[in-house]
Amino acid sequence: MPDFLGIDTSNYTTSAALYISDENRIIQEKMLLPVKEGQLGLRQSDAVFHHTKQLPEIIEKLFNQCGKRNISAVSASVRPRNIQGSYMPCFLCGEGLCRSYSAINNIPMYSTSHQIGHILAALYSADKLDLVRGKFIAFHISGGTTDCLLCQPDRDNVLNITEIGTSLDLKAGQAVDRTGVMLGLKFPCGIELEKLAMKSNKKFKAKAVLKGGNCCLSGLENKCRDMINKGESPENTAKYCLDTIAETIVSMTGYAIDNYGKLPLVFAGGVMSDYIIKEKILSEYPDAYFAQPQFSCDNAAGVAIYGYLKNTEKYI
Repeated sequence: MPDFLGIDTSNYTTSAALYISDENRIIQEKMLLPVKEGQLGLRQSDAVFHHTKQLPEIIEKLFNQCGKRNISAVSASVRPRNIQGSYMPCFLCGEGLCRSYSAINNIPMYSTSHQIGHILAALYSADKLDLVRGKFIAFHISGGTTDCLLCQPDRDNVLNITEIGTSLDLKAGQAVDRTGVMLGLKFPCGIELEKLAMKSNKKFKAKAVLKGGNCCLSGLENKCRDMINKGESPENTAKYCLDTIAETIVSMTGYAIDNYGKLPLVFAGGVMSDYIIKEKILSEYPDAYFAQPQFSCDNAAGVAIYGYLKNTEKYI
C-alpha cells in the first residue's frame, strides 16, 4: 500500500511526517525553531533561514526511521489559512521541497493550509477521520489563532471552513507566551507555564470577554502583568492565565452550539495540549475530541493525512 509524505514549516516548528496508509500509522520528525531568550518569536526572514537549515536534517531523520518507502504523493502546508491574503514566507520552505520531490519522482503534490493540517491531525489522533464527511465544529487555538470554525466537506479542499468566532485582539497562544516570558520562561512557554500552574491551589473565578462569538484576550495579558507587579506568585499567575483561556474557549463553544447546533466538537492547536484547559473543556463538553499532545502542537501529520485523503478520495 502507498505512503504519503507531508511537510509543515510553520513559524514555530520544522516538521515532516509519513503516513503509512495500510497500517494507519504516522511517523514524524520535528524540531522547534530556535528563539533567543526573552524574545517572543522570529522574524519571517529568520524563520525561513532556520527551516532551510533544519529541513534536510528532519528529512534525514525521518527516512532513517522508515527506510525506502513507496511514496504515492507529497503534500505541504503553503499558507496559514484558506482565506484570501493568508500568507507567510516560512511556508515556502516546505512547499519548495514538496514541489521538487513531486517533479523528480513524477508523483502528485497537494497544497493545503496549516490550519487544515492541525484539524486533520486532531481527527487522526482521536480516530475520527470519518468526521470529514459531515459537519463539525473545530477550534484551532495556537500562537497565531484563537478560532472557532464550522467545518463541512469540500471536494477541492477536503474541508470548507467558515469562521464562527475568533479573538479580536490577542491570541490565546500569545497570552500564554507573553505571560510566560514575563515570568522568565523560555519561548514557547506553554509546557513550562502549565507546570507552574499545576503547583497552584488557588481557584480563580475567571471570566470570558465575548462580543458575539468573538473573544478579547488583551485584558488577560494586562491582568497577568498587574498580578506580577503586585507580587502574586508565578504559580498563581500562570493558573489565572490558563483558567481564563479555558473559560473563554468554553464560552465560545457555548455560542457556537447555540447558533449552529449540537455538532461534534474537535479541539486542535498547541494550546489544546494544555491539561488544565483540556480538563475544563471536558468538564463542560465530555464528548469533545482532542488530539494527543504530539499531534496538538505544530506538526506535519495532518498535512500527510491531507495528501492521503486527496489521493484516495476517501473524504468524498
